[in-house]
Amino acid sequence: MTAARTKSVVVFDYGFGNVRSAERAVARTGARVEITRDYDTAMNADGLLVPGVGAFAACMRGLTEARGHWVVGRRLAGGRPVMGICVGMQILFARGIEHGTETEGMDEWPGTVGPLRAEVVPHMGWNTVRAPAGSRLFAGLSPEERYYFVHSYAVHDWELETHHEAQRAPLVTWSTHGRPFVAAVENGPLWATQFHPEKSGDAGAQLLSNWIETL
Repeated sequence: MTAARTKSVVVFDYGFGNVRSAERAVARTGARVEITRDYDTAMNADGLLVPGVGAFAACMRGLTEARGHWVVGRRLAGGRPVMGICVGMQILFARGIEHGTETEGMDEWPGTVGPLRAEVVPHMGWNTVRAPAGSRLFAGLSPEERYYFVHSYAVHDWELETHHEAQRAPLVTWSTHGRPFVAAVENGPLWATQFHPEKSGDAGAQLLSNWIETL
């Protein structure tokens, strides 16, 4: 019986993410992990993790300067897994609006990242989510589990439509702070979370393990 191959994950380093925290969290799953922006390494890894903190526009600019948008696009075109975290999820949408200024995102999904519609902003701390039936990302996790959020912006409306029966509809997980917002997405090789799994204790570790098992 052949032993299972250790999966490799690259945490893409473009200057706007908690790369060390992400590295430690991925290493906890038993995967081989490297922090880099090297094109070949990022393309050849089993999984690519794109973290993100700060402003949408700054993250998008940093990712573009590091050619990360091209790496993500090329990987997805070949069906290679990519996972975005926090602002690393937000920049996957078509646009972000901060302080009245609109910035183009990677447009992997239609939709707009805008200010949270809540009395208390930022949304900082632990919250539950509502994962859909069939979610692989949240497999084995209780609906009562809580995940760590730190953000002032979110996607409040999911706009991607599936027109063909052969297409599997994306699985969208929601949470609520003031109003419901997108907390996670599973869409073919592209997955993402608005919360920080690397800061979410055992639940976050299980979630990352679930992703790595699909690589």
